[in-house]
Amino acid sequence: MKILLDECVTKRLKKHLDTFEVFTVRELNLGGTKNGKLMTFCVENNFDILLTIDKNLMYQQSLEKYSVTIVVLNSLTSKIEELLTFLPSFKSQVDMFQKHQAYIIDK
Repeated sequence: MKILLDECVTKRLKKHLDTFEVFTVRELNLGGTKNGKLMTFCVENNFDILLTIDKNLMYQQSLEKYSVTIVVLNSLTSKIEELLTFLPSFKSQVDMFQKHQAYIIDK
């Protein structure tokens, strides 16, 4: 499974998702890219999931246009200690996610 970490998610989360193929927006030189273009990039480059903490993303874009899954960690901060608390729930649900959908992950 190929995952893109949105720029609002700390890159430190990547090493905790080592069972997946994970890239960060910054390492792909996509910093500052608008959400629509970022989602198009995900589709064109065969990403399965765009992982974010941006709760507005799922309402700003027409999800049916993009063959990618949006996953929002329902976190108030991007601190690694906080984000790690969402990973058990994320990992237990990841196989059920569907393209063109958005999911909010709680602890």
